[in-house]
Amino acid sequence: MSLSPDLVRMAPKVALHDHLDGGLRPATVLDLSRQEGTQAPGRTEEEIADWFFRTADSGSLPRYLETFDVTVGLMQTAPALTRVAREFVEDMAADHVVYAETRWAPQQHLRAGLTLDQAVAAVQQGLTEGMDAARSAGTPVVARQLITVMRQLDPDPELARLTVSWLGRGVVGMDLAGPEAGFPASRFSDLFDAVRTNGGHLTIHAGEADGLESIQNAIDCGAERLGHGVRLVDDITSYGSGVMSLGPIATDVRGKVITLEVCPSSNIQTGVCRTLADHPIGPLWRAGIPVTISCDNRLMSATSMTRELTLVAEQLDWELADLRQITLAGLEAAFCDEETFEDLDRTVTEQFDDLG
Repeated sequence: MSLSPDLVRMAPKVALHDHLDGGLRPATVLDLSRQEGTQAPGRTEEEIADWFFRTADSGSLPRYLETFDVTVGLMQTAPALTRVAREFVEDMAADHVVYAETRWAPQQHLRAGLTLDQAVAAVQQGLTEGMDAARSAGTPVVARQLITVMRQLDPDPELARLTVSWLGRGVVGMDLAGPEAGFPASRFSDLFDAVRTNGGHLTIHAGEADGLESIQNAIDCGAERLGHGVRLVDDITSYGSGVMSLGPIATDVRGKVITLEVCPSSNIQTGVCRTLADHPIGPLWRAGIPVTISCDNRLMSATSMTRELTLVAEQLDWELADLRQITLAGLEAAFCDEETFEDLDRTVTEQFDDLG
């Protein structure tokens, strides 16, 4: 069955790579700016949406990251964090997402006096409110937090303590984000070890703005998933007629089922490739590398899970079976407990069966 945008929209989805501070609604940016007495980057929702997209659409990761100065600045109080988290879940439910992880860096949300624990509690309150509302509306979503560490900052053991203390209460693990070049993941190995020893999960941004060395470093640190990871394509050689040869790192990733969290529109904006036709998702998919599709930052890329999956489906000529495959791969890679996984696996399977 060929995939229409409407069919993709109705299909169940799994979102593994979505930054909380990159998914604000333009209306929320406008409203919070008014409450804070700051100037929004536009007078209307349309102007704000356009500003974020144009500024992020620079072909440069550092320029792309500048847009977060605005959103993070508006997320410094408990009510603001709760609102943004609640709306995250609402937006996931509207897009037929059944499982979603949102990642964010609590260190960046303490300017107004919140403690790390208060910030995490505020986000968890919003996620819980959103999940309760979605369940009541008949569109249930399971939403979890990932605590992000910024790689350009010094390692802070308090972030490992924070993550561990919230495990089982909405937090499922740790993420490492920020500029890759010059800031290897190995700087944070003690934090990662503490989280993993206590049952937490680990995903690391790697292979987006830096190459294979960044990916290898993340693997050596115990990453279960790679944020983006698309430069792994540099370790894959295509000989035409579908024949591919995997280098040692790509072989390791495939063998260990280390899943790539691929975000196509974001990758184009940050200069990984010029067009979707040039995007590494094609050869990665054909080489059998475990890949999933996510949005990264819905505000900056003016996108949704439906849009990202539709774009990739059109580019790779996917059918419904392919969409089912990548959704189930995302669920397999989700940092959820076994009971939740089994429930969601049944839900996803039933919903795809209903679609034909």
